[in-house]
Amino acid sequence: MAKAKILLVDDDPDIVDAMQLVLEANDYEVVTANSADTGLRAVEREKPDLVVLDVMMDRDTDGFHVAYQIKNPHPGTELAKTCPLPVLMVTAIGRAKGMKFSPQKDAEYLPVDEYVEKPIQPAVLLEKIRALLEAKAKQRQGK
Repeated sequence: MAKAKILLVDDDPDIVDAMQLVLEANDYEVVTANSADTGLRAVEREKPDLVVLDVMMDRDTDGFHVAYQIKNPHPGTELAKTCPLPVLMVTAIGRAKGMKFSPQKDAEYLPVDEYVEKPIQPAVLLEKIRALLEAKAKQRQGK
């Protein structure tokens, strides 16, 4: 069985390095992007199985825009061939800006599958990713 490919989109190299080490040690293939634009291009190019996404990058709302495009790609585009994908948002926006979000109540403008505040413990990161990949696999089987 092929390794699941995880795309990490975050502008903090320390966070990316830490998550990449954890994921690769647990047999995931990891690709990275450090901005919203490079993240969207990486989705098209790399065709990941799941995206781990930060919110605050070049702009405080970059992650929201990326999540929206992944979950609502324009038909006929390269992005639409890969998307929608499971998205795990891992961010410090709640602590940094005092904003609180929930994928359940804020799905209209926060179209992600899971939302976790930084810092995230390695075990929680792995648990969330496994659950999202399992749900994706079940969804495919149901089609």
